[in-house]
This record gives sequence, structure tokens and C-alpha cells, in this order.
Amino acid sequence: MSLITKLAALMLGAMLCSPALAQDADWNKVVEAAKKEGTVTVYNSQLGAPNFLAVAESFQKKYGIKVESLDLRASELTERLRAEQAAGRFIADIQMHSANSIETGVTQGTLVQPLGTIPNVANIREDMRKEITDTHVPGFLQAYGILVNTSLVKPEDEPKSWKDLADPKWKGKILSDDMRPLGSGGTMFVVFHKALGQAFNEKLAENKPVFSRDLRNDAKRVARGEYPVYIPQMFAFANDLKGLPIKVIVPPEGVPYVSIHFAMMKNAPHPNASKLFINHFLDMESQVTYAKAWMLPVAKGVEDQLDPESKRFAGAKLLGTREMNEYGPMMDLAKKIYP
Repeated sequence: MSLITKLAALMLGAMLCSPALAQDADWNKVVEAAKKEGTVTVYNSQLGAPNFLAVAESFQKKYGIKVESLDLRASELTERLRAEQAAGRFIADIQMHSANSIETGVTQGTLVQPLGTIPNVANIREDMRKEITDTHVPGFLQAYGILVNTSLVKPEDEPKSWKDLADPKWKGKILSDDMRPLGSGGTMFVVFHKALGQAFNEKLAENKPVFSRDLRNDAKRVARGEYPVYIPQMFAFANDLKGLPIKVIVPPEGVPYVSIHFAMMKNAPHPNASKLFINHFLDMESQVTYAKAWMLPVAKGVEDQLDPESKRFAGAKLLGTREMNEYGPMMDLAKKIYP
């Protein structure tokens, strides 16, 4: 190879590498600026979940940046952000909220800002990339199956699919999150309507499911034997009931889910720390932490690092979720079918 050819090859290699080097340099600047900011404030609805606390702690240890957490119910979180911005008080850096709640907040004046480049967004799996926007990205999924009490329900009698719940043998025996307001039950109703049809919801209504609004306690009620079946059971909440006579069924047709996203708030006091925290949440270690708590990860390759039970949930087929434009009409329909 001639000297000229060698020089040309070196120049071409430098040209190909330079964008990546530039991106690395830019991200290093974000990291250094984040450390100088020293704090990030995350508004969330994680209800003190150990997996969230573990990820926050690992972030603090890795970067020396303090995580301030405001943990509220989802509806309270939306209103808190709206009220603070309306008063010109910009306290929150990040909201950790459902994608629909973030979009709804924006329509009501709760503003977010573009995230810019966050390296680990590139690791989000293909089926979730459609949820990535300029202002918010998915962090994990809350998915729902069927909870049964194994002392009350024999293996041969277990509902194997959602459609089995319409069997008259379950009349008066199903405890359910209320399907008429916003929440897990409402999401389940919409997904049933879209995936299984209105006739299924009408047939299920004939079995007179008993509505409640206390997700964690309702699962415990089934574990205590008050009811043989509960829907929709958030996988992660059943993780707390290990050792009790319960089983979570993952129906083969798929599971309803809610996608939890990260958005950076308008005038965030710590924008670089915000980007770094979101990037850290999408690290493999953080995603594995959530998957082991039976949340569904959004990063590629997580299932390879899980125990069989966690892998069963992480690999669940997705049946669908509720879109923002479906809230009003579907809530009205649910009230007609489940008066």
C-alpha cells in the first residue's frame, strides 16, 4: 500500500470516528455539568417502591448527585405540577409519569422541554421506540395479569385467558379495580374493548365483578381468601406476596399495560442532572432492578439477566394500552356496561 493510500485510509477513519468522538465529548460535558448542579428533583408516583429507591441510591453513589423525590398519587402529581408552574415556581426537574398523563398535562399548561441527546435511549427495544418523543421517553411498563388464590382455585379451574373470566362460574367471585374511572381498571376496560370486543365486556359484566379502588390491598384480599380472583393484577404488586397462596396468570393473548415515561420540566433547575438521571434509569443495571421487581423493562437484552419467574413477566406479550383520546368516550361506555 502506498504512503498516499495509507494517509487516505487514516483520514477516512478519522472522519468516520469524529461524530462518535464529538458525541462522547458532548455527553462528558453534560456529566460534569450535572455534578456541578449537585441535585435532581424527581416528581413520581412510585409509592416508595424499593426498586425506585434502589435506582436512586445507585445514581447518588455513582455520580455524587443527590436525588430529591416527591412521591404522590398520579392525579395529585399532575395537579401539583400544574399549580407550581402556574405560580411561577419551577421546583421539579423531572416528572416520572404515564405517557398519557404527561401529554394531558401539556394540554392543561404543564410544560416540558426537549430532552436533547440521551445516549441510553438508543438501547430502548424496537417495539417501544414508537413511544420516544422529543420531550419524553419510556422508562418501564406497568403490566397487568390475573391473580388467583391457589387455595380456592384448583389448577384445572384456573382462568387460562381473559376470555375465561366471562364463564358464569365466576359470577360474584371476581374482585376488580373499578373500570369506570381513570386507573388500572379503566385501562383494562379500554384494552378489552379494543382487543376482545364490546361483547366480551358485556359478558364479563354479567358476572358482576366487585369493584374496589385499593390496588395493593385488593391483592392481599385475594391472598387472604376473600375472593378467588382479582383483575387487573399489576405484576409488581404481586411481588410483595411471595410465599402466600397466590399465582399471577399471564394470559397468552397478552396483557394490558401503562407506559411510564420521563419528561424534563420547563425551566428545570438542574437540566444536566435531569438528563443524567434519565440516562442512568435506562442503564442495564437499573432496568434489571426494575425487571426483578416484575416491572417490564424497555431496554434490550434485560431478559438474559433474569431468574425464570422475572423473565416470565418481562417477556409478557403486550395486549395494548389506553390512548389519551380514548379517556372520555371509554369512561362513558364503561359506566353504561358496568352501572
